[in-house]
Amino acid sequence: MSYVNFHFLKQLPAKEKRITISTLFTLVRIALTPGIVLAMVWDLWGVAFGLFVFACITDWLDGYLARMRNEQTFLGACLDPVADKILILSVFFTLSFMQSLPFSIPIWFAFLMLCKEIILVGGAFFIFVTQGYIEIRPRKLGKVTTFIQMLFIGWVFACYFFAWAPIKTYYVALAILIILVFASLLEYTRIGIQKI
Repeated sequence: MSYVNFHFLKQLPAKEKRITISTLFTLVRIALTPGIVLAMVWDLWGVAFGLFVFACITDWLDGYLARMRNEQTFLGACLDPVADKILILSVFFTLSFMQSLPFSIPIWFAFLMLCKEIILVGGAFFIFVTQGYIEIRPRKLGKVTTFIQMLFIGWVFACYFFAWAPIKTYYVALAILIILVFASLLEYTRIGIQKI
């Protein structure tokens, strides 16, 4: 690895590494994740749902505030997708082990999502090592995928609250999520190959 690669972060201007209000909301989302998981494990589904909804709101707020206040930073751009991945993966893995749901989330689906994220992070690291820099910019498909995943989790909570088990709807929603996972993986792979 070259000198530039090792000292890339040090070369960033201070304003790109500062903690802004929008970044604080991102950090709140990360901090809420263990609470959501614990509430689910302890069968406090109302608490878990409330915390999850608040975490999803922070996802919208951090982006909105960053644009409105012109506070888009490299640190924020890095932390935002990390916070989303930590939240969504943690909740999906927890759901896959819960027995009190009307239907269970397959563990293979949670691992599929985890593998996708490992591939993306590994690819980003490879680009950083070989190119000496990396551009962190969310894509529309990635945003849509994250939104649909959050919506699906909220729907699973609703199914629990109303003791509702719409199996056909569940399988359709799961199929859509799988398609979105592979589509976003292919898009980011294509973008990564273009940068090599």
